[in-house]
Amino acid sequence: MSEAGITLNGEAIMNTVYYDPPFSDERRREELFQGQLLVYSPRKSTLAFIEFARKLIKEAFAPHDPETAQRHLPVEQYADLLGKLKPNFIHHSESKSLMRDIFDEMGCNLEKTYFDVPKMRSSTSDNYLTTGIAYAWHPHRDTWYSAPACQINWWIPIYDIQSNNAMAFHPQYWNAPVKNSSKGYNYYTWNQQNRGTHVAKFIKEDPRPLPKPTESLALDPQIRLIVPAGGIILFSGAQMHSSVPNTSGKTRFSIDFRVVNLDDVAGKKGAPRVDEECTGTTMRDYLRATDLAHISDELIALYDDETVDAGVLTYQHKAEHGA
Repeated sequence: MSEAGITLNGEAIMNTVYYDPPFSDERRREELFQGQLLVYSPRKSTLAFIEFARKLIKEAFAPHDPETAQRHLPVEQYADLLGKLKPNFIHHSESKSLMRDIFDEMGCNLEKTYFDVPKMRSSTSDNYLTTGIAYAWHPHRDTWYSAPACQINWWIPIYDIQSNNAMAFHPQYWNAPVKNSSKGYNYYTWNQQNRGTHVAKFIKEDPRPLPKPTESLALDPQIRLIVPAGGIILFSGAQMHSSVPNTSGKTRFSIDFRVVNLDDVAGKKGAPRVDEECTGTTMRDYLRATDLAHISDELIALYDDETVDAGVLTYQHKAEHGA
């Protein structure tokens, strides 16, 4: 266990990083909803997941080493490769099966654990590609993007990471409002206009209306958790986090996915909501770990608003080979 004391406006804020804590899933979620960070060592299920991801990555970038392929490919070709690789991984039936094994090994109640499809992320080095399919994330909370307060983010590096190609947390903003542009974000409009294969075409700039801070933030001190490939970082969707500018000389590949527990959904439990103004909800995206069933309409209604006719409620990927 490690504690980091941070001062904001003269007031001390204490954040705790737990390493391999023997918590129940319920205790784990309670800690995350209070702004703590949890780190777990690689285990059989996560190593199997990253091995599957590595297989797809190696096939996509052959004959190049995936971590250094950017040195050998025009950026347009690189983005095109990612544009095919990522949907294949995200929507592959094997990905969902391997995730179920992770939840089981981590002691989650599979009947009450709901997840969205896993995202494969890539952070290229030295500003090679930082938009579109390889977006370099500014500081943000997932709750600015219509995520519920009970959402837990799971983050797993596919290859070993370093401090200069990792992810950063900014816990001084836990429970502290930040001026941001989430008021203009509706999840259903986003599904309709800003998802799909065209994102890989954003090479030099990214025109998507991504919610971000509209005031200057003090990003230091920050927390960078360096875990081995297959390790797990858990954090609340309300936690402020960002991509570290990658100067490592290697592309960082990672997996992340979002999880909610049905008891939290029904009880409207979760982290404090302090500054989001977005509309819509991602609640329709989550799938039950046992059988991939969706959350019931009755529970989704607890999170719906008057914007249900603003666009597409659930993004539908057009399945390709292996998906």
